[in-house]
Amino acid sequence: MPYEPTLPSTTAPARYGDPILYPNAVQHPVMPLAELPPGVQLVTLPNGIRTLAYTPPAEPLPAPVQPIPAWAKTTALLAPTLGGGIAAAGFGIAYAAPGLIAMTDALWAAIALIAAGVLAPALLRTTRRAGQGTAPVQHITQNISATGLFGRASGTLNNR
Repeated sequence: MPYEPTLPSTTAPARYGDPILYPNAVQHPVMPLAELPPGVQLVTLPNGIRTLAYTPPAEPLPAPVQPIPAWAKTTALLAPTLGGGIAAAGFGIAYAAPGLIAMTDALWAAIALIAAGVLAPALLRTTRRAGQGTAPVQHITQNISATGLFGRASGTLNNR
C-alpha cells in the first residue's frame, strides 16, 4: 500500500501532550470531466467519497398516450356483431344444406330432361333421312269384310 492506515484497529486513549498524527494525503490523478468516456460520471458515494462510476443510460421519455379515435371504438363494438352474423349464417347454411342438395338434384334432372327432349327429335330426323336413300318405304294394307254377325269373313292383303 502506498500509505499507512489512518485509523489503528483499536484506538488508544488520547493523552494531553500526545502528538496528533495526520496521514499524508495521497493525490490520485484525476481525469478531466471533458475526457470521460460515455456512460461514466463522477458520482458521490454515501460515505462522501467522489469517484468515477458507470451509470446506466437515461431511459427515453415514454411517448404521450393518444386518445382512441371514435371510428376505432365503433369498429370494436361492431366486430362481435359481425362475427355473430357470420356464425348465424353458417348455422343457417348447415340447416339448409339438405334442401339445397335436393334442389340441385332436381335442377340437374330438369336440365337432363330438357337436353333429352331437344336431342331425341334431332337424332330421329337424322336417322330417318339417312334411311330414305337406301330402301323404299313399304306400305301394307289389309281389307276384311263379313256378312252378318256370325257370317264368314274374307279379306285381301296388299303389299306395295
